[in-house]
Amino acid sequence: MNCVKLSDSDTVIQIEVEIQKIMPLLCKDCNGRRFPIAFPDQRDALWLCEKCKNFVNIKDEFVREWTKEEMEENKTKLENFQKDVTTEKTPEKKRRSGVN
Repeated sequence: MNCVKLSDSDTVIQIEVEIQKIMPLLCKDCNGRRFPIAFPDQRDALWLCEKCKNFVNIKDEFVREWTKEEMEENKTKLENFQKDVTTEKTPEKKRRSGVN
């Protein structure tokens, strides 16, 4: 319990604070890093462990397995992203003449 005293009076307010786990960053099974994946239809983010291929919620409870369709979709998105980023040409720098 935390207590807060108001400056202009003798009133003391007690505040109860419960510490909650914010993000399940590490997998319990393999101790690997989890990554948040947003699912707009569920209005929530699930945390993916790529080694164990499963999702957990914010409370670190098992939700479901990572499906083959999701794996393929993720792979194609990554390939498209890499292709778009690496093929983009950078503009050539032109030097002004007559400047030291």
